[in-house]
Amino acid sequence: MNTLRPVHGGNLHTAIATYGGESTGWIDLSAALNPRHYPVPAVPPALWHTLPQPDAAFIAAACAYYGAAKLLPVAGSQAAIQALPRLRAPGHVAVAHPSYGEHGWRWARHGHAVSRHAHADIGEQAGRVDVLILCNPDNPSGHAYPAASVLRWAEQQAARGGWLLVDEAFADVCPALSVTAHAGRLPGLIVLRSPGKFFGLAGLRLGFVATEAAILQQLDEELGPWTIPGAVQHIATAALCDTHWQLQARADLAARRARLAALLVANALPHAGCDLFAGGEYAHAAALQRHLATQHIWCRLFTEPAPRFRLGLPADEAHWQRLAAALASFCDKDFTA
Repeated sequence: MNTLRPVHGGNLHTAIATYGGESTGWIDLSAALNPRHYPVPAVPPALWHTLPQPDAAFIAAACAYYGAAKLLPVAGSQAAIQALPRLRAPGHVAVAHPSYGEHGWRWARHGHAVSRHAHADIGEQAGRVDVLILCNPDNPSGHAYPAASVLRWAEQQAARGGWLLVDEAFADVCPALSVTAHAGRLPGLIVLRSPGKFFGLAGLRLGFVATEAAILQQLDEELGPWTIPGAVQHIATAALCDTHWQLQARADLAARRARLAALLVANALPHAGCDLFAGGEYAHAAALQRHLATQHIWCRLFTEPAPRFRLGLPADEAHWQRLAAALASFCDKDFTA
């Protein structure tokens, strides 16, 4: 298991430090967020001046949107990713790879023996390890696990007293993959959800955990009080209840993803992903990132187990045109010379 701290997208400051320019002149496609974020409503001023209070409407909206009987809101699903390894004695943890690097790294930091497995093989670990971890759909590969398979693995994990941790940060665009509704009914099934990607509201630092009551209580005690500001609850409630905006957003993202895939195909580049990003394994991924950066376009680079790039969705026509021109000029280069 790699002991280096994972590198993440959304790190535009790193690109600016190397390639110059101002943030307003860059196109940041590194974080795979919806470029047309939910329109944030006005926040009652009193919410900024009081400690956060439990809001039944907020929890009800989240449970209805995610189809869960019970949820624990957390300060971004990252908070749960960091806390969950502390709730189990050190054991054997299997993670899908390549995937969101924080999962394996956090469990290893807390003394767990972490092994990495290809997406096609991760199911073979079900019932054989203490904790099985996967993202569905996966980030960055876009690999999708059928819900029936995930539920079968959850049953195998439950039979040995283990956990199946499913990170569904990107599942809003492919809800048929979600097993959130089963969390709480299957022992040891833990599902993480986040409005950051689909709603384009990563700055809220909000996530949700669905699982059985005992684990929710342990996690709640571990994280402590006042984790979700009242203003965040107010904004999230509006977004989670706005079914009209959600339907429009899914259609818009699907159309943008199809356009991005076509652009990559036209330049002989891989185009795997989901409706929030596209890319894939590519021998010259590092060179592509550097080239785009010279055009002040920032993409996500992965180096393990093979070079890979990931592009989020451009926000407007000007951004589309800049990306198309940059990709075309890159693909004119001869890498065999």
